[in-house]
Amino acid sequence: MSLSLATRFARREMRGGLRGFRLFLACLALGVAAIAAVGSVRSAIEGGLQREGAALLGGTAELDFTYRFATDDERAWINAQATDVSEIVEFRSMAVVGDGTAADRALTQIKGVDDLYPLVGAMVLDPEMPLAQALADTDGLPGAVMERALSDRLGLSPGDVFKLGTKEFRLNALILREPDSAASGFALGPRTLLRTNSLDGAGLLSAGTLFNSKYRMLLPPETNLDQLKTAAQLRFENSGMRWTDARNGAPGVSRFVERLTAFLVLVGLSGLAVGGVGVSAAVRSYLNGKTEVIATLRALGADRATIFQTYFIQIGLLSLLGVAIGVILGAVAPLVFAPLISARLPIPAAFSIYPTPLIEAGIYGLLTAFTFTLWPLARSENIRAATLFRDAWDGAARFPAPRYIIVIALTVALLVTLAGWFNGSWMLTLWTLGGIAGALLILTLAAVIVRFLAQRAAQFARGYPKIRWALTAIGGNGEGASTVVLSLGLGLSVLAAVGQIDGNLRQAISGNLPDIAPSYFFVDIQKDQIDGYTKRLTDDPAVTRIDSAPMLRGVVTQINGRPAKEVAGDHWVVRGDRGVTYAAAPGDDAIITAGEWWAPDYTGPPLISFAAEEAEEIGLNLGDTLTINVLGRDVTGTIASFQEVDFSTAGIGFILTMNPSALEGAPHTFISTVYAKPEAEAAILRDIATAYPNITAIRVRDAIDRVAAVLAGLAAATSYGAAATLLTGFLVLIGAAAAGADARRYEAALLKTLGASRRAIAISFLLRAALLGLFAGAVALLAGILGGWAISRFVMETQFSVVWPSAILIIVGGALASVFASLGFAVKALNARPAQVLRARE
Repeated sequence: MSLSLATRFARREMRGGLRGFRLFLACLALGVAAIAAVGSVRSAIEGGLQREGAALLGGTAELDFTYRFATDDERAWINAQATDVSEIVEFRSMAVVGDGTAADRALTQIKGVDDLYPLVGAMVLDPEMPLAQALADTDGLPGAVMERALSDRLGLSPGDVFKLGTKEFRLNALILREPDSAASGFALGPRTLLRTNSLDGAGLLSAGTLFNSKYRMLLPPETNLDQLKTAAQLRFENSGMRWTDARNGAPGVSRFVERLTAFLVLVGLSGLAVGGVGVSAAVRSYLNGKTEVIATLRALGADRATIFQTYFIQIGLLSLLGVAIGVILGAVAPLVFAPLISARLPIPAAFSIYPTPLIEAGIYGLLTAFTFTLWPLARSENIRAATLFRDAWDGAARFPAPRYIIVIALTVALLVTLAGWFNGSWMLTLWTLGGIAGALLILTLAAVIVRFLAQRAAQFARGYPKIRWALTAIGGNGEGASTVVLSLGLGLSVLAAVGQIDGNLRQAISGNLPDIAPSYFFVDIQKDQIDGYTKRLTDDPAVTRIDSAPMLRGVVTQINGRPAKEVAGDHWVVRGDRGVTYAAAPGDDAIITAGEWWAPDYTGPPLISFAAEEAEEIGLNLGDTLTINVLGRDVTGTIASFQEVDFSTAGIGFILTMNPSALEGAPHTFISTVYAKPEAEAAILRDIATAYPNITAIRVRDAIDRVAAVLAGLAAATSYGAAATLLTGFLVLIGAAAAGADARRYEAALLKTLGASRRAIAISFLLRAALLGLFAGAVALLAGILGGWAISRFVMETQFSVVWPSAILIIVGGALASVFASLGFAVKALNARPAQVLRARE
């Protein structure tokens, strides 16, 4: 038999339309549409970042220096490259309204600008006015503008006066839109914008103050950004300079979007896996209904290959149709909802038809369809012609020929490889797809177990006919139980894992952390202030603990005389500048894991105590040398010890500590954490801020709330993805109920004939659905808890405990979903007339 003959058979078979394949198409289209839509939104955001890169950044390129301004030589080089240069300085401080005990204070992110700001874009203010007018002196006071969140917090209106450090400013307008706000990234406080020169006399930019200076450049149109970036990195190598240009004007936003959408695509793949279960069930049901056709073809001499090719062509064409529908939906949906999506984004998005994410989604859909349809298609080869006329599909072997299993395994491997390549995060891909595979394995075993348990339990339910009927149906030879457990269970597993991860992350940040976190984090404490600051707090009986440390920033430039990145790769320690401190003795809670600390009066060559975990990741050993560039000066020290550093407590933690004589001569300030009783926090803030206006206080509780708000949006996005997976599972449940509708009508007809009431039969049907749903929910919860534990423990490295409210909702939701999916078909079965049903089976 030839392929052309199989094609002719397939064409004739498909004249009957899509009856029986609606579920097939819906499952495939929904999964592909979800992935295509997520990818399209990602491409729209990336397109917006590229199109508006200069406006988002505030220039063509930017050089960012930490805790210092550019030197004269550096500034001369910058001016030589650009047509215009704008200098910006950013740091945190306290905005104060009122005096004495009646004063109100709030943390703010200060942005000092020059006359050229903004080089690109425009500030939108309320009341409407030019930025130069808003920042000009008014009645002898320098002008400023701020975000409404800060003015509302302090009760300020345009025209009111507030204080920064020791100097007063007049609020002239509120910020409605700041063109380069996305380039600043995450901030702990709302923005206050003013002229940099108006900060003179405020006492906020002293030596060692924690600030960033940024130099925004407008470059000639013919500038080669790659070449200029390389030249800048070579010239400012090891100076702590960071380069950003208009090709990615908001790198922090870009990285966040990239990682979030990568995860959502992987969640979408779990939805495709759920849909694959429905696809497999639909193909099996379709082939079961084609028993007589296949038997006739076999009797007329059709070989196994012809039969396989006939139905493979049909399923292949339908798969292409389902994928095409999904791709179209995924392309159109972001365009339709573009106004709503844009309103929720902090950056512009260029919504359009992007081929790359659509092709990616299509590939995912085709590979998933091939994987899940090949199994039932290949099983048809094991059915003999005589068997087809008698017991149809149930006469086939459970497993296809080995060659098909090998092909399926290779297809899955290809799917995993492409997912890792498309997403660019192999670790995330392997964890997610490994979790999906593990959940499928657990659910497959669970489906076998539930049938076995139902068969055994039915023997002990003789006095309870309704329960026995339900258990007998669950433990029967059909695959309805397997479909329900797999489809519903996988969707609930994803939702359960997301719920457990989100709950534990929230608990780690806003639940457990406040018990061990300090009340305040004080920064920019000058050397001549640290003694008075410490005395005020040690004399307060409500203060339980004070930790203070010198604060410098340095760039690890070399390891054992070699460039640091050659040794450490892309490890976060060698990316940019890091906090550096010095200490004569280890802290009270310090745990030295290897080596020894230096003597308190040590004045020899620089020595280093390094964080043990990070040292192991990089491959450092005792005796290795590190060169750290601190404020332009190279300091080379020898690793004398390793110590445990816990960054999870919101306390002080430095990756690198040196002996005092190595660093104490450099300009620097101190940072400090204060642990106090809640009722004493207001008095502490008032006294410190009054005595030392330049010191910035960060209330840890407020910082936690801002981080929790970001996490809430992230959890909402992942929950939407998981909900799409669950919706696919619900469609599969409906399909399973539809496939078993004939069996239920026959069952109801027999029971009615034997004297059972409609009420008893209805209760039996509902019990069957509820028991399967409860079991699927329980197993899904187990899989979700295992997945949540693994991600929390090994990826996020946080503690894990079961979030019971989420767990209970998963189990109850499983039962309700199963009941609602089968309810309509159960009613049809009860309304069928027994005589008609039984006569049709003769």
